[in-house]
Amino acid sequence: MSEFSRRTLLGGAVAAAATTMWNEPVHAQYVWKKTDWPQAADFDALTHSTRRIKQALHGFTVSDGRVLRTAKNSLNGLRFGMGIVPDQLQIVVALNGPANLMNYSDYVWQKYRIGEWLKENDPKTGEPAVRNVFFPSKAAPSMAYTSDDPSSPDSAHQDVSIQGLQARGIQFVSCHSSIEEAARSVIRQFGLTAQPEEVVRDMQAHILPGVILVPALASALALLQSEGHYSYMAIG
Repeated sequence: MSEFSRRTLLGGAVAAAATTMWNEPVHAQYVWKKTDWPQAADFDALTHSTRRIKQALHGFTVSDGRVLRTAKNSLNGLRFGMGIVPDQLQIVVALNGPANLMNYSDYVWQKYRIGEWLKENDPKTGEPAVRNVFFPSKAAPSMAYTSDDPSSPDSAHQDVSIQGLQARGIQFVSCHSSIEEAARSVIRQFGLTAQPEEVVRDMQAHILPGVILVPALASALALLQSEGHYSYMAIG
């Protein structure tokens, strides 16, 4: 099984867990306990990766996908400029705040008017995005590129989509606490009648394939740095 296929299965597992939770009584759950966290083992394995170079890129604002471009540049610089082989690299894109919504599917962006809320327009329409414009790769579904030149915009090495970066081994991480906050914000913004936890569970049931959902990104970053010895870079 390829690394990308494994990550896709993990994303499906957390979505299935979130769907199961949808049928449970709705109550506020800002704080997750270890037993509430379906991907604890996956995050532990990520933390204790034995790869030579480990880097956590922390994005809070969408900023037209700046954190994605930074991840691409870091991966290319390490591989081609520094000569580090890909299987010795582990880059984590850790998102919270508004940027965290990049970890969620078109369903979430359309239903909860994320583009309108975050003032993010779809480049194809010029209107508030009703799809996650940061996810799809131009090379999908085959992920076959027309150039092997690392500097070519038609190569995998210049693909700044989440799908393309995942295919190159970058791990995306999502913050549960930020989804709790986002749910309450969209309810207020658009006058929704749904309860916050209904929105939270609906959103988390539509997390992108391969993304690891953590209870709180601040604590996840602490573990990545202190126990995993990841370097840290904040992307404004």
